[in-house]
Amino acid sequence: MSIHVVYLLSSVILDILANLALEVSNGFKKKLWGLAAIVLIMTAFALLALAVQGMPLFLAYTAWGVLSIAGTALATWWFLGQPMNRTIVFGITILIFAILLMQVES
Repeated sequence: MSIHVVYLLSSVILDILANLALEVSNGFKKKLWGLAAIVLIMTAFALLALAVQGMPLFLAYTAWGVLSIAGTALATWWFLGQPMNRTIVFGITILIFAILLMQVES
């Protein structure tokens, strides 16, 4: 696994954590959680910038987006009790397959 993939996956994890912190901040009413969300997302974008130095931008950004969306859906379901149903899972599955197809063609 290349270091650029590690940057990308680390960026995804930080984005998911930023989204969780943002939700917990309750619209920045809890300032510490809001600040944590800002720092996490800024760090996530910095890592994404490092990732695109070693992979095509379209692939890095779409993978980052899909994995972040899927991860946030799972994390908010697991930790915050937000709804998850078959339709959501099916949609995420389609997105992941799209990423895999793009990887094959690139």
